[in-house]
Amino acid sequence: MPTSQAEPWTLHPDRALPADPTTRDVARRIYAATKDLPIVSMHGHVDAAMLNADAPFGDPAQLLVVPDHYLVRMIVSQGVPHGDLGVPAQDGSRTETDPRAIWRTFCSHWHLYRGTPTRFWMEHVLVEVLGLTERPSADSADRLFDQITARLATDAFRPLALVDSLNLEILATTDPASATLDDHTALAARGWGERIVPTFRPDVVLHVHTPGWVDLVAELGERAGVTVDSYDAYLTALEARRRAFVERGARATDHGHFSPDTTPLSRDDAARIFTAALQGRATAAQAQAFSAHMLFEMARMSTEDGLTMQLHPGVLRNHSARVAAVRGADVGYDVPVATEYTHNLRPLLEAFGHHPDFRFIVFTVDETIFSRELAPLAGVYPAMKLGAPWWFLDTPDGMRRFREAVTDTAGFYNTTGFVDDTRAFFSIPARHDLSRRIDAGYLARLVAEHRLEEDEATETAVDLAYNLPKQAYPALR
Repeated sequence: MPTSQAEPWTLHPDRALPADPTTRDVARRIYAATKDLPIVSMHGHVDAAMLNADAPFGDPAQLLVVPDHYLVRMIVSQGVPHGDLGVPAQDGSRTETDPRAIWRTFCSHWHLYRGTPTRFWMEHVLVEVLGLTERPSADSADRLFDQITARLATDAFRPLALVDSLNLEILATTDPASATLDDHTALAARGWGERIVPTFRPDVVLHVHTPGWVDLVAELGERAGVTVDSYDAYLTALEARRRAFVERGARATDHGHFSPDTTPLSRDDAARIFTAALQGRATAAQAQAFSAHMLFEMARMSTEDGLTMQLHPGVLRNHSARVAAVRGADVGYDVPVATEYTHNLRPLLEAFGHHPDFRFIVFTVDETIFSRELAPLAGVYPAMKLGAPWWFLDTPDGMRRFREAVTDTAGFYNTTGFVDDTRAFFSIPARHDLSRRIDAGYLARLVAEHRLEEDEATETAVDLAYNLPKQAYPALR
């Protein structure tokens, strides 16, 4: 809704719904059936320690700007240094530490987000969650900073209170294989064990060329109570850690490999590469083969312990080595690459694709393979489901293209509903709300074209928003 300085900033109730009046009316009714459903947030990166501490959030800059690579990368793309946005440096480079200055930089660049999903999410956070009535700008920055700071100081905006007020039925964190899980244990003791659960993310110990891999494997063994001096001991340690995660309420594993290759090795070949890696002698080819083999092994373990296996490959991390050296990871320089799934997933699906106890969710940032590869695979293998459009594709148009590309072959019920994949805690409801609006619009079009009855479309929308995620990530205890 257009505003002037004299008018309070509000959000249009039909935002992201179809422009056509007839279809929009149907979409409104479908969306109304999903907008207030509880949120099932099963794939994110909210810090368990922050939730357990349940302390007031600090300031608007550290909460909303510095850790959000979506916000950061857009402003950096216009030539603003990371340091001006408060992103910490590892080499002593200048970094702004005044949160008000960081917030001013963000607000003065608000126009850069026009047309982006970041704009949609941030509008929802600022208006619907934080109750602001004025748009970000250079002029409003200080007023908004003070208003947000005052709200964050209240008990209603502490992390655990927000789990309730944001309507999060369940929130999954993502945790390394060697995590102590102490924060989850403490949360469970306070009655949060069914609503805040860990997710097993073993990437750093599955890739033998990870910097410090030998030490990381030793830490894995220490947590598992196993001396990891052989390949068999390594598998035992991984299985033990998975069991520990299940005991703390975990429902899934999470794998961010560069390639989705799942070709298994013989036990002898895997053991030989593992030994070479412990000695620092593994080649790049051996490392790649071992990573593929361990994806296969993770699937095997999921058939035994029940953890849903999530795979999201195809991202070249830290595209700028120079920026990574100065600012570290997760500052906006991860870039998608073309990815092949049909051949790469075949070994895993041949072995486990029909296993009654295996649930396998595949994500992609390469939308060229939605209809060519992923939908046909999910449309026939019972164990495989398609994850929601993720990362660079969790946009209004990206979500629409996903539904248009995969529904013909996979239908709705070989997908898993929405995942938010966010570190930005406050944006979780915004992301789910956008997904529900886009699905309502797509389903309304099918109704308007007489391809679905409206009651069917409404039922499907509820399933996508709530029932399918719960089915994809069932409780294991």
